Amino acid sequence: MTLPLFRDDSYLTSTQAVVTAVNDRGGIVLDQTVFYPTGGGQPGDSGKLILSDGTEIPIVTAVKGDTPDEVVHVPAEGSAVPDIGAEVTAEINWETRHRYMRMHSCLHLLSAVLPYPVTGGQVSDGKGRLDFDLPEATLDKEEVTIELNRLIQGNHELSSDWITDEELDAKPDLVKTMSVQPPRGSGRIRLIKVSDIDLQPCGGTHVRNTSEIGEVRVRKIEKKGRQNRRVSLIFADEANG
Repeated sequence: MTLPLFRDDSYLTSTQAVVTAVNDRGGIVLDQTVFYPTGGGQPGDSGKLILSDGTEIPIVTAVKGDTPDEVVHVPAEGSAVPDIGAEVTAEINWETRHRYMRMHSCLHLLSAVLPYPVTGGQVSDGKGRLDFDLPEATLDKEEVTIELNRLIQGNHELSSDWITDEELDAKPDLVKTMSVQPPRGSGRIRLIKVSDIDLQPCGGTHVRNTSEIGEVRVRKIEKKGRQNRRVSLIFADEANG
């Protein structure tokens, strides 16, 4: 088991940890980590592990292990592998992580602006998208952009809470995604709340306030299949660049 420190504090950039396992592919497991593993449409963090002698092991991504509670840190090809029991400092690439956080939080706002069932989604560096079950509707890029930025500029706080599997079963409307269900089995599920605007299960990392997201643009709206409409976003400064 890896203690996921990012779940309670998305702004934690480093931690001391102990190597508990190295799998047959060279993936490194720690007793605790700040690295978010790929999942829920959000990429895994990159960064480095620093050994006690100062040796640095570059980590290209983090993924989920054989159990839901295990995080595997994937080193760059050809990197040294630490011994089990070694003490390390785990440090993420904060600039990239924060951009993921900003876009992930923005996609939650987008799902509030467009209150339709979500069929897919993806966070990437500076960009993001959601797919909606919208067989007939015509969406206007400018209207969605204006409403999205209005919410962003409203300085709305984000917070997290936990509910049980049974509580979620009693409130199925909280789950917006049609194809991906929240992970169950641990007895509790994490909720992300954006003021009084949005509330949904999510295990990803998020900003504390919508003002951190910055201005965004709807890059394009595409028809993907008979019922899907894909809405793609980009940070405004990159759209203008």
